[in-house]
Amino acid sequence: MLTDLDIYLFDLRGYLILENALSGDEVTALNGCVDQMLPLSPGDWYGYVHAPGKKVEQGLDLQQIYEAGEPFERLIDHPSWLDKVKYFVGGEGTFDYHHGPLFIDENFVNLRGPGGAIPLHSGAHEGVKRTQFRYNVGRFMCGQINILIALTDIGPGDGATMVIPGSHKSNFPHPDIAKYRDKGGVASLDNLVGAIEVHMKAGDAILFVDALSHGSARRVNPGDRRIIVYRYGPSWGNFRLGYQPSAELLARLTPERRKIVQPQNLIPRDPEKQRKQSV
Repeated sequence: MLTDLDIYLFDLRGYLILENALSGDEVTALNGCVDQMLPLSPGDWYGYVHAPGKKVEQGLDLQQIYEAGEPFERLIDHPSWLDKVKYFVGGEGTFDYHHGPLFIDENFVNLRGPGGAIPLHSGAHEGVKRTQFRYNVGRFMCGQINILIALTDIGPGDGATMVIPGSHKSNFPHPDIAKYRDKGGVASLDNLVGAIEVHMKAGDAILFVDALSHGSARRVNPGDRRIIVYRYGPSWGNFRLGYQPSAELLARLTPERRKIVQPQNLIPRDPEKQRKQSV
């Protein structure tokens, strides 16, 4: 349920904390799916789930995670966030809404161990259309709304997501931005003035507009930090990376979920119905 306080806080801070977004049973099922796929190395495939190569310090991504089974398919239109995401992406009553308001352009699990972190990125000062925060003529029209879900408890020392509240509206980059960008080492947001750690219990989620400056603290505790990220945008968007949903996934999805995963259907040309051109 979307409340007036949700709207106020999202507009003010650029994010919302969704406590207990998933039940304990849902978290257990999702972790079970991940455990079944491991171990994976960068470049490996597990069915239609891909582990692309990236900097080891940033963790192992499992891309196209909605291909990993029904527990992940359920997240596509999960009631804990779907109405909120629709409202902030916007488009209802406009041409954008013709094919459905939403499209998931990227979805993955990230596993990050001790020493790992992700550097500072995004911010309204970059002016990126794809990730922009926008409120106009009485409604939100944000380019990308992220749902980041904790599959493990994430507290002090666990490499929590860090955000700079209000940076989705900032006209200026952070004065210390150069210190917290990745320069070949393990950049993190630890000690960045204005940034806060988002601590979560397993099953909690953070909803945020991608224009919000964010990254993570460095993990110092043993074990892995496990999160899921689903990125939602308007239906006319395209995949951030070169992936496509499999025919098997599309065949087993509900119509509502299929419309979010593939809002546009290709229009085939039928040569038999082509009129002969006059010479």
